[in-house]
Amino acid sequence: MRVVISIGGSILAPELDSSRVAAHAAVIESLAAAGCEIGVVVGGGGVARDYIAAARDLGANEVQLDQLGIDVTRINARLLISALGSSAKPTPATDYDAAGDALRRGDISVMGGITPGQTTDAVAAAFAEYVGADLLVYATSTDGVYDADPEADPEAIKYTTMSPTELVDLIVPMSRDAGASAPVDILAAKLLERSGMRTVVLDGSEPSNIESAVLRGDHTGTDVIPPGSSEPALWVETE
Repeated sequence: MRVVISIGGSILAPELDSSRVAAHAAVIESLAAAGCEIGVVVGGGGVARDYIAAARDLGANEVQLDQLGIDVTRINARLLISALGSSAKPTPATDYDAAGDALRRGDISVMGGITPGQTTDAVAAAFAEYVGADLLVYATSTDGVYDADPEADPEAIKYTTMSPTELVDLIVPMSRDAGASAPVDILAAKLLERSGMRTVVLDGSEPSNIESAVLRGDHTGTDVIPPGSSEPALWVETE
């Protein structure tokens, strides 16, 4: 089973805590030991936002801000690689070819951002499509996809399952509202719709949630199920 995991920077390193990074690395290594081919895309999180805000105050343009954010995602990717050791390619991939080659060689392939104007949400969706992944997991700071921002609306309803098209339809109006908090960005959602990628959006604050979702299909998040796909979500058969 080939799996791409998108780990938000605020999930991997809300602050510099080596034990937290090590816990995520241990889950990734456990999945690899169970027979999964693993690709990981790491976000920039709060650190990236802090740098971007400071650079904007200093007069940087939007492309420069995007490049700064990409640099931070790659630093976070290096941090995870340090915890993974020899099981991962020693440097973050900077394009899909390099990331895919590492995956096919049997390495755990870790990357950050790639292109200005593209979030790591979209990078993960494109990478999963590029390598023909069986499953894409978004490890986020919320426990699934809601019809509104659950932090702002206590009556927000969570979806247990939905189609990629329903995800796009949900996110389009959110993307027009600068104050809204979408589960993934609109480009990522459209890539999922195009590729028909089986996807899980879940709370990644506890690394074991990722392991349970992949190995056993056990999670409390949202399954994004393309038309014609069977339920429940794919999982790895283990002894």
